[in-house]
Amino acid sequence: MGSGIAQVAAAAGAEVVLHDREERFVQRGLDAIARNLDRGVEKGRLTPEQRGHIISRITPTTHIADWDVAIAIEAATEALDIKRELFRRLDEATPPEAILASNTSSISITVLGAQTSRPENVIGMHFMNPVPVMKLVEIIRGLATSQATFDFTKNLAEKLDKTPVEVRDFPGFVSNRVLMPMINEAIYALYEGVASPEAIDTVMKLGMNHPMGPLQLADFIGLDTCLAILDVLHDGFGDPKYRACPLLRAHVAAGWLGKKSGRGFYTY
Repeated sequence: MGSGIAQVAAAAGAEVVLHDREERFVQRGLDAIARNLDRGVEKGRLTPEQRGHIISRITPTTHIADWDVAIAIEAATEALDIKRELFRRLDEATPPEAILASNTSSISITVLGAQTSRPENVIGMHFMNPVPVMKLVEIIRGLATSQATFDFTKNLAEKLDKTPVEVRDFPGFVSNRVLMPMINEAIYALYEGVASPEAIDTVMKLGMNHPMGPLQLADFIGLDTCLAILDVLHDGFGDPKYRACPLLRAHVAAGWLGKKSGRGFYTY
């Protein structure tokens, strides 16, 4: 998702620094951007010149140090300890007036803001995947988030040709608070032998007009990410309705994480 955010920002005319921990991860992101832009050229949505301008606005790096940026948007793994450490580092590496935004899909913005010396400048900016295609961005205020920070972030989302929706800082926000219980219930239906994965997904696609069945969607999201979000919901609300299905935990323990690992509820 980080490469997708970088792509849409560069396409909107922004100068972008694309960071990851290792060179191979940065290159993977750049390759994904190049493939997306190549498809745009092939379909006539971009000229080769426009493609070149977008690529030229992206500076890759593996170091966090003295970034002169207006906003930093993190899209790290959905793990609280990783994000806490990243926000502490971003607080040190960016100008004091810079906004620190998180693409988290479930973790508290208030908690992340507390890791910094500028909680009023910390906000949630939850893009949907794939970022270049999906229009929605959930904008989440933490307890200390200022109106100026909210206004800047909302305006930025609109400049990126996205539709921003304001959401309060509750576990899972709106998107995953509604989506993950549905996915979890589909996994329970499979776990209890109600139907095959194909049958469960077909019911939801043809019966409920969903573009993708919940088990296939879980595979595309990543089963480890689904489990992490359900755990945040369960811990945050203390409600057993968010308890992750044992079959989901077993798949993650086995390394069957979905499309990215080649196997989840389906084989890829």
